[in-house]
Amino acid sequence: MTPSSPVSQGVVTLHVNGQGAQVDAALHDTLLTVLRDRLQLTAAKRGCNQGVCGACTVSVDGVPMRACLSLAHNCESAEVQTLEGLLDCPHMQALQTAFAHTGAFQCGFCTPGMLVSARSLLQRDPDPDERAIRTALSGNLCRCTGYVKIVEAVQAAARSLLAEGAAS
Repeated sequence: MTPSSPVSQGVVTLHVNGQGAQVDAALHDTLLTVLRDRLQLTAAKRGCNQGVCGACTVSVDGVPMRACLSLAHNCESAEVQTLEGLLDCPHMQALQTAFAHTGAFQCGFCTPGMLVSARSLLQRDPDPDERAIRTALSGNLCRCTGYVKIVEAVQAAARSLLAEGAAS
């Protein structure tokens, strides 16, 4: 009798951007691989692929997470939101407008992760100070901007949301 080989492939059922999706995935496939390569949701970027740069940041149960470090099978019962699924959110609309008006991005590679992290911050703290913004974005690296404009954009988005009464 030979020992059975471990299962290395299976169907994972994910709840992404409000919709269910069943995807064939190896047990070692990351959430980033499944999102980008199987579901064609490409806003989350494959940057360092080691959890350092934050370019792959998505929201998992409302918390910013590195999709390159999260196994897809471990996210089966979670609500996963990518930038594509957040575009109609008032927080995201305010952030995108503020990023554009302040010039908070240059090449744009880090922008999706920055936006997802900033949205999470504004949802839990509608009027963050500079330190809170820098702390919330500390896991997202940008090689182009120097962060000043990014911080200004998050502050501008917060002011806009507070003025509109949409911060809650």
